[in-house]
Amino acid sequence: MDDIELARRGLRQSATFDPATIHAIQSAADKGIYDIRGGGAKRKVPHFDDLLFLGATLSRYPLEGYRERCGTDVVLGGRNAAFPLHLDIPVTIAGMSFGALSGPAKEAIGRGASEAGTSTTTGDGGMTPEERGQSKHLVYQYLPSRYGMNPDDLRKADAIEIGVGQGAKPGGGGMLLGQKISERVAGMRTLPMGIDQRSASRHPDWCGPDDLAIKIGEIRELTGWEKPVYVKMGATRTYYDVKLAVNAGADVVVVDGMQGGTAAAQDCFIEHVGIPTLAAIPQAVQALQELGVHRKPDGVQLIVSGGIRTGADVAKALALGADAVAIGTAAMIALGDNDPHLDNEYRKIGSAAGYYDDYQDGRDPAGISTQDPELSRHFDPVEGGRRLANYLRVLTMEAQVIARACGKAHVTHLEPEDLVALTVEAAAMARVPLAGTNWIPGAPGA
Repeated sequence: MDDIELARRGLRQSATFDPATIHAIQSAADKGIYDIRGGGAKRKVPHFDDLLFLGATLSRYPLEGYRERCGTDVVLGGRNAAFPLHLDIPVTIAGMSFGALSGPAKEAIGRGASEAGTSTTTGDGGMTPEERGQSKHLVYQYLPSRYGMNPDDLRKADAIEIGVGQGAKPGGGGMLLGQKISERVAGMRTLPMGIDQRSASRHPDWCGPDDLAIKIGEIRELTGWEKPVYVKMGATRTYYDVKLAVNAGADVVVVDGMQGGTAAAQDCFIEHVGIPTLAAIPQAVQALQELGVHRKPDGVQLIVSGGIRTGADVAKALALGADAVAIGTAAMIALGDNDPHLDNEYRKIGSAAGYYDDYQDGRDPAGISTQDPELSRHFDPVEGGRRLANYLRVLTMEAQVIARACGKAHVTHLEPEDLVALTVEAAAMARVPLAGTNWIPGAPGA
């Protein structure tokens, strides 16, 4: 029966026990195990779509798009590093490991990021020659597992990112299921083939922020004080975490909201742990401002990730105080993940184009989130890199269009004053007025 016939019979779905919830209960009862999947949160939470820009009219003067420059460059890591990263655009590629992604996919990411003038990040499991060879700016992700960690690779990197949390699973460790532990992945991670890998949820050699300061010092000594050191965290107690990271010596802080994706995690983790990106940015900015390091020449930069999709999202993150953003899921889609022309192949494995999130299974028909050589050989890293570069250019141009419309000569000149919110919740989280009012819920005196 279709929905109309069900309604005629007076049948209604429960708002609490909808069909997806019923299926999850039945699956748990059948299998006795929790659901593991990839991707990010599916629930709707306040996000960038709940904000609008106030374009210039009479009280503000816009820039002419064809005659007046709007800058997009960003410098990351100038606080302590001899060689900070100079990027052409404020959009970077988040850490996605070789293991979670295929070798050709990692190569394509390096190609696309380099063509667009930005950086990419290794993810867990170490650095591959393909990625280093194709990446003009490569950030080495230093994670609790230490899988593939090599001091020589730290020196080969352009920056080091110490991962202490991820938006999809703050407080949880990484997962790479056995079907993706190929011979090469196993060799890089010193693991047995075909056995599930579950990373530690915290670093083995420190117990708090004082120890983090020691670790940052060790990395600086190892790399000759040349490389910027990032600290990445999942968004939870963001205000306090950012302050601790800065005081420990971080050059750059990366805050990943709950809409951030993952290769594999418990569904209950993805949906119910962490806070929205929109709520995290103002907390991080407040912490940096109170420490006197926000948007200063020798300050600490803020990179924000978790659900960035469009140039408007980029512009809104920058307006709220970020210096740059990072993308992961969107980058995979740009490479060809969930492409409609593969719909028949997705349906053969029980999914559909636009719905596929079983990255943990290693059966991705696009050849991106797999270690199956038969599947990955269908993916062209040159074409994938071209597509990613095109997408990064569009994100940047869209952010420029909005910045010019607000009268800004650089995308990072956007500010909270340029924004209003459509909902009370978004206004309170983003700390900007509800549209048509000067009311910021929760602000002193509000």
